[in-house]
Amino acid sequence: MPDRPTYALSIKQPWAALLVAGRKTVEVRKWATTVRGPVYIHAAGAVDDRPDGWAQLSGELLSLSNLRGGLLGTADLCGCVMYATPAAFALDGLKHLNPLDWFEQPRMYGFKFRHARVVPFARCRGSVRFFSVAVPEMP
Repeated sequence: MPDRPTYALSIKQPWAALLVAGRKTVEVRKWATTVRGPVYIHAAGAVDDRPDGWAQLSGELLSLSNLRGGLLGTADLCGCVMYATPAAFALDGLKHLNPLDWFEQPRMYGFKFRHARVVPFARCRGSVRFFSVAVPEMP
């Protein structure tokens, strides 16, 4: 990625690890975004204890999924798609990895990511929406 991110998105584990490892390419939210370009992926302090995401982890991602409360990767946010129906949500199931019963009416949004990568972990506070971060040095 040519530009260093200045914004971050906080995601609960194990979803943050799956995203920065490139196994998950869509993050689902109840709100849309116009943010585009490189963003940091922040591992929230809280975890998602539903088994769906944890079942997706391979051995190499377990240590990454244990990191919480900081920046653990970057990805290029390249789009935002609206899911108006459960059927539309299901079509991207292999990208967001969420079961169909996660869909909530009246609509949901998928933040489309590409070029995800792990960066050295940097502890910082998160937020519910996108938040500004000081730009740490990146290799």
